[in-house]
Amino acid sequence: MAEKKLMKGNEALAEGAIKAGCRFFAGYPITPQNEVPEYMSWRMPAVGGAFVQAESEVSAINMIYGAAATGVRCMTSSSSPGVSLKQEGLSYCAGADLPLLIANVMRGGPGLGNIAGAQGDYWQATRGGGHGDYRTFVMAPNGVNEMANFPHKCFEVACKYRLPAMVLADGIIGQMMEPVEFTAPEVDPKNLVEPDWALGINNGRAKRIVKSYDLREGYLEKMVLERVKRYKEIEKNEIMYEEKMLEDAEIAMVAYGTSARVSVAAMKLARERGIKVGLFRPITLWPFPKNRLAELSNRIKKFLVVEMSLGQMVEDVQLSINGAAQVNLHAKPGASVMTAEEVYTTLERIVKKGAKEYAVAK
Repeated sequence: MAEKKLMKGNEALAEGAIKAGCRFFAGYPITPQNEVPEYMSWRMPAVGGAFVQAESEVSAINMIYGAAATGVRCMTSSSSPGVSLKQEGLSYCAGADLPLLIANVMRGGPGLGNIAGAQGDYWQATRGGGHGDYRTFVMAPNGVNEMANFPHKCFEVACKYRLPAMVLADGIIGQMMEPVEFTAPEVDPKNLVEPDWALGINNGRAKRIVKSYDLREGYLEKMVLERVKRYKEIEKNEIMYEEKMLEDAEIAMVAYGTSARVSVAAMKLARERGIKVGLFRPITLWPFPKNRLAELSNRIKKFLVVEMSLGQMVEDVQLSINGAAQVNLHAKPGASVMTAEEVYTTLERIVKKGAKEYAVAK
Protein backbone atom coordinates (compact mmCIF):
# COMPACT_ATOMS: atom_id res chain seq x y z
CA MET A 1 0.00 0.00 0.00
CA ALA A 2 1.29 3.44 -0.94
CA GLU A 3 2.20 5.81 1.86
CA LYS A 4 -0.35 8.50 2.63
CA LYS A 5 0.71 12.12 3.02
CA LEU A 6 -1.10 15.34 3.79
CA MET A 7 -1.28 17.57 0.72
CA LYS A 8 -3.15 20.58 -0.61
CA GLY A 9 -5.39 19.84 -3.59
CA ASN A 10 -3.46 21.98 -6.08
CA GLU A 11 -0.12 20.47 -5.05
CA ALA A 12 -1.53 16.95 -5.24
CA LEU A 13 -2.75 17.70 -8.76
CA ALA A 14 0.71 18.88 -9.80
CA GLU A 15 2.49 15.91 -8.25
CA GLY A 16 -0.04 13.55 -9.79
CA ALA A 17 0.69 15.00 -13.23
CA ILE A 18 4.44 14.53 -12.71
CA LYS A 19 3.91 10.93 -11.62
CA ALA A 20 1.82 10.45 -14.78
CA GLY A 21 4.83 11.42 -16.90
CA CYS A 22 4.28 15.15 -17.38
CA ARG A 23 7.60 16.85 -18.16
CA PHE A 24 6.56 20.28 -19.45
CA PHE A 25 4.43 22.87 -17.72
CA ALA A 26 3.58 26.39 -18.85
CA GLY A 27 1.22 28.63 -16.92
CA TYR A 28 0.46 32.03 -15.49
CA PRO A 29 -0.55 32.94 -11.91
CA ILE A 30 -4.19 33.33 -10.94
CA THR A 31 -5.99 32.50 -7.70
CA PRO A 32 -7.13 29.93 -6.55
CA GLN A 33 -4.78 27.68 -8.58
CA ASN A 34 -1.48 29.44 -7.83
CA GLU A 35 -0.03 26.50 -5.94
CA VAL A 36 0.01 24.46 -9.16
CA PRO A 37 2.63 26.58 -11.01
CA GLU A 38 4.43 27.29 -7.75
CA TYR A 39 4.81 23.56 -7.10
CA MET A 40 5.77 22.86 -10.70
CA SER A 41 8.44 25.58 -10.62
CA TRP A 42 10.66 23.50 -8.34
CA ARG A 43 9.43 19.95 -8.93
CA MET A 44 9.62 19.97 -12.72
CA PRO A 45 13.36 20.77 -12.93
CA ALA A 46 14.00 18.18 -10.21
CA VAL A 47 12.60 15.40 -12.42
CA GLY A 48 14.32 16.58 -15.58
CA GLY A 49 11.35 18.49 -16.95
CA ALA A 50 10.83 22.12 -17.88
CA PHE A 51 8.75 24.83 -16.21
CA VAL A 52 7.84 28.13 -17.88
CA GLN A 53 5.97 31.00 -16.28
CA ALA A 54 4.54 32.50 -19.45
CA GLU A 55 3.80 36.18 -19.92
CA SER A 56 0.08 35.40 -20.28
CA GLU A 57 -2.44 32.58 -20.40
CA VAL A 58 -2.54 32.94 -24.19
CA SER A 59 1.21 32.35 -24.39
CA ALA A 60 0.99 29.39 -22.00
CA ILE A 61 -1.56 27.41 -24.04
CA ASN A 62 0.39 27.99 -27.25
CA MET A 63 3.57 26.76 -25.55
CA ILE A 64 1.62 23.65 -24.61
CA TYR A 65 0.60 23.28 -28.28
CA GLY A 66 4.28 23.22 -29.24
CA ALA A 67 5.29 20.79 -26.51
CA ALA A 68 2.38 18.43 -27.18
CA ALA A 69 3.26 18.38 -30.89
CA THR A 70 6.58 16.73 -30.00
CA GLY A 71 4.83 13.94 -28.08
CA VAL A 72 5.87 15.19 -24.63
CA ARG A 73 3.30 14.84 -21.87
CA CYS A 74 2.54 18.45 -20.95
CA MET A 75 0.17 20.46 -18.81
CA THR A 76 -1.16 23.92 -18.12
CA SER A 77 -3.48 25.15 -15.40
CA SER A 78 -5.48 28.22 -14.53
CA SER A 79 -8.71 29.46 -12.96
CA SER A 80 -11.88 30.51 -14.72
CA PRO A 81 -11.03 33.80 -16.55
CA GLY A 82 -7.55 32.47 -17.26
CA VAL A 83 -9.02 29.33 -18.82
CA SER A 84 -11.26 31.56 -20.95
CA LEU A 85 -8.14 33.20 -22.34
CA LYS A 86 -6.78 29.76 -23.26
CA GLN A 87 -9.84 28.70 -25.25
CA GLU A 88 -8.64 29.74 -28.70
CA GLY A 89 -5.40 27.85 -28.19
CA LEU A 90 -7.26 24.87 -26.77
CA SER A 91 -9.38 24.74 -29.93
CA TYR A 92 -6.19 24.75 -32.00
CA CYS A 93 -4.82 21.87 -29.88
CA ALA A 94 -8.04 19.91 -30.39
CA GLY A 95 -7.94 20.66 -34.12
CA ALA A 96 -4.39 19.33 -34.30
CA ASP A 97 -5.42 16.20 -32.32
CA LEU A 98 -2.90 16.91 -29.58
CA PRO A 99 -3.04 15.13 -26.21
CA LEU A 100 -2.49 17.41 -23.22
CA LEU A 101 -3.76 18.13 -19.74
CA ILE A 102 -5.40 21.37 -18.67
CA ALA A 103 -6.63 22.00 -15.13
CA ASN A 104 -9.28 24.54 -14.23
CA VAL A 105 -9.55 25.28 -10.50
CA MET A 106 -12.78 27.27 -10.78
CA ARG A 107 -13.46 30.60 -9.12
CA GLY A 108 -16.56 32.79 -9.09
CA GLY A 109 -17.81 34.43 -12.27
CA PRO A 110 -18.73 35.70 -14.77
CA GLY A 111 -16.04 38.27 -15.49
CA LEU A 112 -13.43 38.74 -12.80
CA GLY A 113 -15.86 37.44 -10.19
CA ASN A 114 -14.07 36.54 -6.97
CA ILE A 115 -11.47 34.05 -5.79
CA ALA A 116 -13.82 31.67 -3.97
CA GLY A 117 -14.65 28.21 -5.29
CA ALA A 118 -17.52 27.88 -7.77
CA GLN A 119 -18.86 25.61 -10.51
CA GLY A 120 -19.93 28.09 -13.15
CA ASP A 121 -17.53 26.77 -15.82
CA TYR A 122 -19.36 23.50 -16.45
CA TRP A 123 -20.77 24.57 -19.82
CA GLN A 124 -17.40 25.90 -20.95
CA ALA A 125 -15.63 22.67 -20.00
CA THR A 126 -18.15 20.18 -21.36
CA ARG A 127 -19.04 22.04 -24.57
CA GLY A 128 -15.47 22.51 -25.74
CA GLY A 129 -15.24 26.18 -24.75
CA GLY A 130 -13.54 27.44 -27.89
CA HIS A 131 -14.66 27.63 -31.50
CA GLY A 132 -15.51 24.71 -33.76
CA ASP A 133 -16.63 21.10 -33.39
CA TYR A 134 -14.47 19.44 -30.74
CA ARG A 135 -14.66 17.83 -27.32
CA THR A 136 -12.53 17.79 -24.21
CA PHE A 137 -12.37 14.79 -21.86
CA VAL A 138 -13.38 16.22 -18.47
CA MET A 139 -12.94 14.68 -15.00
CA ALA A 140 -14.35 16.25 -11.83
CA PRO A 141 -12.61 15.34 -8.54
CA ASN A 142 -14.46 15.65 -5.24
CA GLY A 143 -11.38 15.57 -3.02
CA VAL A 144 -7.62 15.87 -2.85
CA ASN A 145 -7.01 12.16 -3.39
CA GLU A 146 -8.80 12.31 -6.72
CA MET A 147 -6.90 15.48 -7.60
CA ALA A 148 -3.76 13.40 -7.12
CA ASN A 149 -4.82 10.42 -9.22
CA PHE A 150 -6.98 11.85 -11.99
CA PRO A 151 -4.06 13.26 -14.02
CA HIS A 152 -2.97 9.68 -14.81
CA LYS A 153 -6.38 8.83 -16.26
CA CYS A 154 -6.53 12.12 -18.14
CA PHE A 155 -3.15 11.56 -19.80
CA GLU A 156 -4.10 7.95 -20.56
CA VAL A 157 -7.29 9.00 -22.36
CA ALA A 158 -5.71 12.05 -23.99
CA CYS A 159 -2.87 10.00 -25.47
CA LYS A 160 -5.04 7.05 -26.52
CA TYR A 161 -7.65 9.13 -28.34
CA ARG A 162 -5.57 12.24 -29.13
CA LEU A 163 -7.56 15.07 -27.55
CA PRO A 164 -7.18 17.57 -24.70
CA ALA A 165 -8.18 16.36 -21.24
CA MET A 166 -9.23 18.50 -18.31
CA VAL A 167 -9.37 18.22 -14.54
CA LEU A 168 -12.27 20.47 -13.52
CA ALA A 169 -12.09 21.27 -9.81
CA ASP A 170 -13.39 24.14 -7.74
CA GLY A 171 -11.29 26.44 -5.59
CA ILE A 172 -12.33 24.73 -2.37
CA ILE A 173 -10.91 21.39 -3.47
CA GLY A 174 -7.81 23.12 -4.83
CA GLN A 175 -7.14 24.82 -1.50
CA MET A 176 -8.16 22.14 1.01
CA MET A 177 -5.74 19.68 2.57
CA GLU A 178 -6.45 15.95 2.94
CA PRO A 179 -4.51 12.68 3.20
CA VAL A 180 -3.39 11.53 -0.25
CA GLU A 181 -2.43 8.11 -1.56
CA PHE A 182 -1.01 8.02 -5.08
CA THR A 183 -2.55 4.80 -6.37
CA ALA A 184 -2.23 5.40 -10.12
CA PRO A 185 0.82 3.73 -11.72
CA GLU A 186 3.86 5.98 -11.97
CA VAL A 187 4.97 6.65 -15.54
CA ASP A 188 8.61 7.04 -16.55
CA PRO A 189 8.67 9.16 -19.74
CA LYS A 190 11.76 7.25 -20.88
CA ASN A 191 9.57 4.17 -21.26
CA LEU A 192 6.98 5.90 -23.44
CA VAL A 193 7.10 5.16 -27.16
CA GLU A 194 7.22 8.22 -29.40
CA PRO A 195 3.83 8.53 -31.16
CA ASP A 196 3.96 8.04 -34.91
CA TRP A 197 2.38 11.47 -35.45
CA ALA A 198 4.74 13.45 -33.17
CA LEU A 199 7.43 15.77 -34.49
CA GLY A 200 10.09 14.36 -32.17
CA ILE A 201 13.55 13.47 -33.46
CA ASN A 202 13.79 12.82 -37.21
CA ASN A 203 16.24 9.87 -37.36
CA GLY A 204 15.87 9.66 -41.14
CA ARG A 205 12.12 9.03 -41.16
CA ALA A 206 9.60 10.82 -43.37
CA LYS A 207 8.72 14.42 -42.53
CA ARG A 208 5.82 14.90 -40.11
CA ILE A 209 3.52 17.93 -39.91
CA VAL A 210 1.23 18.84 -37.02
CA LYS A 211 -1.52 21.31 -37.92
CA SER A 212 -5.14 22.07 -37.09
CA TYR A 213 -6.42 22.67 -40.61
CA ASP A 214 -6.52 21.39 -44.17
CA LEU A 215 -7.65 23.88 -46.81
CA ARG A 216 -8.30 21.30 -49.51
CA GLU A 217 -11.97 21.02 -50.48
CA GLY A 218 -13.82 18.66 -48.15
CA TYR A 219 -10.82 17.75 -46.02
CA LEU A 220 -11.89 19.67 -42.92
CA GLU A 221 -15.12 17.69 -42.89
CA LYS A 222 -13.13 14.46 -43.09
CA MET A 223 -10.91 15.56 -40.19
CA VAL A 224 -13.90 16.44 -38.01
CA LEU A 225 -15.77 13.22 -38.80
CA GLU A 226 -12.67 11.14 -38.07
CA ARG A 227 -12.42 12.90 -34.73
CA VAL A 228 -16.08 12.14 -34.00
CA LYS A 229 -15.36 8.41 -34.34
CA ARG A 230 -12.84 8.71 -31.51
CA TYR A 231 -15.29 10.74 -29.44
CA LYS A 232 -17.85 7.96 -29.78
CA GLU A 233 -15.25 5.46 -28.57
CA ILE A 234 -14.65 7.65 -25.51
CA GLU A 235 -18.39 7.79 -24.84
CA LYS A 236 -18.48 4.01 -25.11
CA ASN A 237 -15.40 3.15 -23.01
CA GLU A 238 -14.41 5.96 -20.64
CA ILE A 239 -17.50 7.01 -18.66
CA MET A 240 -17.04 7.05 -14.87
CA TYR A 241 -19.47 7.73 -12.01
CA GLU A 242 -20.12 6.90 -8.36
CA GLU A 243 -23.37 5.84 -6.69
CA LYS A 244 -24.25 6.04 -3.00
CA MET A 245 -27.34 4.47 -1.39
CA LEU A 246 -29.43 4.42 -4.54
CA GLU A 247 -30.72 0.87 -4.11
CA ASP A 248 -33.83 1.93 -2.14
CA ALA A 249 -33.79 5.66 -2.86
CA GLU A 250 -37.03 7.58 -3.42
CA ILE A 251 -35.08 10.59 -4.62
CA ALA A 252 -31.62 10.81 -6.15
CA MET A 253 -29.31 13.78 -5.86
CA VAL A 254 -26.91 14.47 -8.73
CA ALA A 255 -23.81 16.50 -7.89
CA TYR A 256 -20.06 16.74 -8.51
CA GLY A 257 -17.06 18.27 -6.74
CA THR A 258 -17.72 20.18 -3.52
CA SER A 259 -21.47 20.05 -4.18
CA ALA A 260 -21.24 16.26 -4.01
CA ARG A 261 -19.50 16.43 -0.64
CA VAL A 262 -22.27 18.66 0.72
CA SER A 263 -24.86 16.34 -0.81
CA VAL A 264 -23.42 13.36 1.06
CA ALA A 265 -23.93 15.24 4.33
CA ALA A 266 -27.48 16.19 3.26
CA MET A 267 -28.16 12.56 2.36
CA LYS A 268 -27.13 11.45 5.85
CA LEU A 269 -29.44 14.05 7.41
CA ALA A 270 -32.31 12.88 5.24
CA ARG A 271 -31.72 9.21 6.02
CA GLU A 272 -31.64 9.95 9.75
CA ARG A 273 -35.04 11.62 9.37
CA GLY A 274 -36.64 8.83 7.38
CA ILE A 275 -36.25 10.12 3.82
CA LYS A 276 -34.67 7.61 1.46
CA VAL A 277 -32.14 9.64 -0.50
CA GLY A 278 -29.20 8.53 -2.64
CA LEU A 279 -26.44 10.25 -4.58
CA PHE A 280 -25.29 9.93 -8.18
CA ARG A 281 -21.92 11.59 -8.79
CA PRO A 282 -20.69 11.99 -12.36
CA ILE A 283 -16.89 11.63 -12.38
CA THR A 284 -16.57 12.22 -16.10
CA LEU A 285 -18.54 15.35 -16.99
CA TRP A 286 -17.78 14.65 -20.63
CA PRO A 287 -18.61 12.04 -21.56
CA PHE A 288 -21.61 12.46 -19.25
CA PRO A 289 -23.05 9.21 -17.81
CA LYS A 290 -26.44 9.78 -19.42
CA ASN A 291 -27.31 6.13 -20.01
CA ARG A 292 -26.98 5.24 -16.34
CA LEU A 293 -29.15 8.18 -15.31
CA ALA A 294 -31.75 7.07 -17.83
CA GLU A 295 -31.71 3.60 -16.27
CA LEU A 296 -32.14 5.03 -12.77
CA SER A 297 -35.10 7.14 -13.92
CA ASN A 298 -37.01 3.93 -14.68
CA ARG A 299 -37.22 3.36 -10.94
CA ILE A 300 -36.50 6.70 -9.25
CA LYS A 301 -38.99 9.40 -10.19
CA LYS A 302 -37.54 12.42 -8.40
CA PHE A 303 -34.08 13.89 -8.88
CA LEU A 304 -32.39 16.87 -7.27
CA VAL A 305 -29.38 18.44 -9.00
CA VAL A 306 -27.12 20.32 -6.58
CA GLU A 307 -24.76 22.89 -8.12
CA MET A 308 -22.57 25.81 -7.05
CA SER A 309 -23.75 27.67 -10.16
CA LEU A 310 -26.95 29.10 -11.54
CA GLY A 311 -27.72 25.64 -12.90
CA GLN A 312 -25.72 24.13 -15.76
CA MET A 313 -25.26 20.39 -15.25
CA VAL A 314 -29.01 20.22 -14.62
CA GLU A 315 -29.53 20.49 -18.37
CA ASP A 316 -27.48 17.32 -18.98
CA VAL A 317 -29.51 15.56 -16.30
CA GLN A 318 -32.76 16.65 -17.97
CA LEU A 319 -31.52 15.48 -21.37
CA SER A 320 -30.46 12.14 -19.90
CA ILE A 321 -33.77 11.49 -18.12
CA ASN A 322 -35.79 12.83 -21.06
CA GLY A 323 -39.00 13.43 -19.13
CA ALA A 324 -39.11 10.04 -17.41
CA ALA A 325 -38.77 11.61 -13.95
CA GLN A 326 -39.03 14.98 -12.22
CA VAL A 327 -35.77 16.96 -12.22
CA ASN A 328 -35.31 19.61 -9.52
CA LEU A 329 -32.51 22.07 -8.91
CA HIS A 330 -30.79 23.44 -5.83
CA ALA A 331 -28.51 26.16 -7.20
CA LYS A 332 -26.09 28.35 -5.27
CA PRO A 333 -24.31 30.81 -7.61
CA GLY A 334 -21.87 33.62 -6.96
CA ALA A 335 -19.14 31.45 -5.43
CA SER A 336 -21.33 30.58 -2.45
CA VAL A 337 -21.40 27.12 -0.91
CA MET A 338 -24.70 25.58 0.13
CA THR A 339 -24.99 23.88 3.49
CA ALA A 340 -26.21 20.35 4.10
CA GLU A 341 -29.18 21.78 6.00
CA GLU A 342 -30.17 23.94 3.01
CA VAL A 343 -30.05 20.97 0.66
CA TYR A 344 -31.97 18.83 3.15
CA THR A 345 -34.72 21.46 3.34
CA THR A 346 -35.11 21.31 -0.44
CA LEU A 347 -35.19 17.51 -0.32
CA GLU A 348 -37.88 17.59 2.34
CA ARG A 349 -40.08 19.94 0.30
CA ILE A 350 -39.74 17.77 -2.80
CA VAL A 351 -40.40 14.43 -1.09
CA LYS A 352 -43.04 15.39 1.48
CA LYS A 353 -44.94 18.12 -0.37
CA GLY A 354 -44.40 16.93 -3.91
CA ALA A 355 -43.65 20.46 -5.05
CA LYS A 356 -41.29 20.91 -7.92
CA GLU A 357 -38.20 22.86 -6.87
CA TYR A 358 -36.39 24.60 -9.68
CA ALA A 359 -34.95 27.80 -8.34
CA VAL A 360 -31.85 29.50 -7.06
CA ALA A 361 -31.31 28.65 -3.40
CA LYS A 362 -31.40 31.66 -1.07
